[in-house]
Amino acid sequence: MPFSPQILINPMETTLAFFMHASSYRVLSRNAYSYSRKTNSTGLFCSRGISSAKVVYLSKISNYCTHSRDDICSSKRRSRGPVMAGKKAAEGTKQDDGKYKHTVDLPKTAFGMRANSLVREPEIQKIWEDNQVFKRVADKNNGGNFILHDGPPYANGDLHIGHALNKILKDIINRYKLLQNYKVHFVPGWDCHGLPIELKVLQSLDKEARNNLTPLKLRAKAAKFAKDTVKTQMSSFKRFGVWADWNNPYLTLDPEYEAAQIEVFGQMALKGHIYRGRKPVHWSPSSRTALAEAELEYPEGHVSTSIYAIFRLASAPLMRTDLLQEFPNLCLAIWTTTPWTIPANAAVAVNPKLEYVVVEVESPNEQASSSGETRKKRLGTVLKDENKLFLIVASELVPTLEAKWDVKLVVKRKLLGSNLENYRYIHPVDNRECPVVVGGDYITTETGTGLVHTAPGHGHEDYVTGQKYGLPMLSPVDDNGIFTEEAGQFSGLDVLGEGNIAVVKYLDENLSLIMEESYQHKYPYDWRTKKPTIFRATEQWFASVEGFREAAMDAIGRVKWVPPQGENRISAMTSSRSDWCISRQRTWGVPIPVFYHVRSREPLMNEETINHINSIIAQKGGDAWWYMTVEELLPAKYRDKAAEYEKGTDTMDVWFDSGSSWAAVLGKRESLDFPADLYLEGTDQHRGWFQSSLLTSIATTGNEFTIKTDVLGSSNAGGKLSPPKKSFLSSLHTFLALLHLFSVSFMYTDRNNNNNLPLPGQLIHHASSGPRVWKVYSRRGKTGI
Repeated sequence: MPFSPQILINPMETTLAFFMHASSYRVLSRNAYSYSRKTNSTGLFCSRGISSAKVVYLSKISNYCTHSRDDICSSKRRSRGPVMAGKKAAEGTKQDDGKYKHTVDLPKTAFGMRANSLVREPEIQKIWEDNQVFKRVADKNNGGNFILHDGPPYANGDLHIGHALNKILKDIINRYKLLQNYKVHFVPGWDCHGLPIELKVLQSLDKEARNNLTPLKLRAKAAKFAKDTVKTQMSSFKRFGVWADWNNPYLTLDPEYEAAQIEVFGQMALKGHIYRGRKPVHWSPSSRTALAEAELEYPEGHVSTSIYAIFRLASAPLMRTDLLQEFPNLCLAIWTTTPWTIPANAAVAVNPKLEYVVVEVESPNEQASSSGETRKKRLGTVLKDENKLFLIVASELVPTLEAKWDVKLVVKRKLLGSNLENYRYIHPVDNRECPVVVGGDYITTETGTGLVHTAPGHGHEDYVTGQKYGLPMLSPVDDNGIFTEEAGQFSGLDVLGEGNIAVVKYLDENLSLIMEESYQHKYPYDWRTKKPTIFRATEQWFASVEGFREAAMDAIGRVKWVPPQGENRISAMTSSRSDWCISRQRTWGVPIPVFYHVRSREPLMNEETINHINSIIAQKGGDAWWYMTVEELLPAKYRDKAAEYEKGTDTMDVWFDSGSSWAAVLGKRESLDFPADLYLEGTDQHRGWFQSSLLTSIATTGNEFTIKTDVLGSSNAGGKLSPPKKSFLSSLHTFLALLHLFSVSFMYTDRNNNNNLPLPGQLIHHASSGPRVWKVYSRRGKTGI
């Protein structure tokens, strides 16, 4: 039942503080009040059916009702009032309007009896804006500056409840600091580059328009889309009642911002933290670009085709030939969840400290073999071969493999992994010889066979091991995730589809497959297209985290993290992260300011070229990189050699964009200081904005920043609320329930070390239905607002 709170003003200083039951109204007579004072000096009235929390406090009340106690009807008679009125209305009897209004004393006010928030809120907010209330209050304070640096939301759609929670919490903190006499500076920002916006533009065009789209036309459309979205989101943020410097926001597409970002990139490059190399990176075939770790998600329920395959030993190092003489048909058993990488295999890695065994495989009888096969599991043809088969596997895994393969494994000999180094085997696809190498601690006995199929072009650990042994880096896969001609008979097949199936079939036909089975595990997906990614070696630009990792770890320790477990999370991520791939094969973004020699492909990038490009972009924006010639973009010193160079086409990772905001905003605006006093974002930013800001800042200045993490809104299913779920809110009053839920859930989430704030589905549903009385459900029971 809707309830509009009203202020009661009494000439005799009447005050009333109460919690009222939604369906219970009480009329108190003056005599009844006098009687109550005799029985209870506190003036406390408790009604039957009302909890102890819902009480009425009265003090200094007089002339509350003009009726005497005898005139007050019983509750039974009063309850029939609405019924009788309805009956008369049904009979056509006309009631006299205002017949009894003179019998009730009500306060006389100039404001409406209804809140009418849909009209009043915009009027109040317009007064705030017209009178620059936020600026005037901040300017009047003299307690020093307070800067909460705003993490830029993505300009690619309408706001959702996550945006609301984020901005409202920031607004609460800013208003609190205003009350503490601080000069609060809050500059809102937007992230305007990157693949999501580019995809939105491409999806809005028909096939012919896409075919005729030039880089400059695409950038123009993307810029327009981003700016229009910023206007829409800004209007919604204002409607939330958030105070900020809305007239001077920062956008990552502004020329001055792009120039500051180029400056950060240049400083890192000149200090040796930026390099170009061919390494395996997360690659999205659906987006046709490299991805950073922060652009990945790992949905539950992914199922891969895993295989146990064998590679036949061909030769042994000197003084170790006895093993092959004793076991003529000896093979290495490997396990992989990516069969499509077998054509790129360059070695098999072992753990030097593990104990391995040579086992003889006693093939199962036909009945056992058939009973062991299911839709999720299929045994290979090699197990039915009449020739004796000897395998090398980790000793600890023998019982597990026996049960999985439905065979008997008879141990014939034991040896350490270090003794297998430099043995050579025949590649199962192209018959070349490959070595057995010693890997690292990533080789364990938790799964697989204890031997790891190594393809340096398709995995980070594989790459590191390959560098150690000088292994070839094969990656016969193109930008679309299709096998190239280098893959031979598999050329033209999709590695995540038909190509994977073809490789498994080939191995089985050539007696190299022991078993194929479905394997459920976490697998990286593109965070935008929601499709699987692959590891693929490509030429990319990287930020070498190793060069400043120790300084970053020290800075993390000097930051105050709220809640404290946030420090553990970002410390673990930073200490173990590999080099940061900062280049993207897209058009809509800040260009990497590099030129390549036409013949040698050597990059040209130094202090002179970077400073010259920086000055151009500061004046003309990032589009200049696309419409200006190489001669115009090169400094005067190199213009006579312009014909020998061409521009690079890669753009920077959007996390580098937003991660440079400390330099482009805090470091450039007079009213702001660096470092900021506070960063407040969701806990997912430990691997996103927090980390990119930390790394770019430490790599260039050595300064740190203060971070506080808030809780993330989630649906009943436990997932993060994101734009595709269309849970949009548009006005301030709709967040009363949100803030209440935050307050009643805070202690619960803190006790359980859980940073996710559950937002019930019914709350989200009500949020779109306009002003109303809210009923929200906390973990401690139903709570009414």
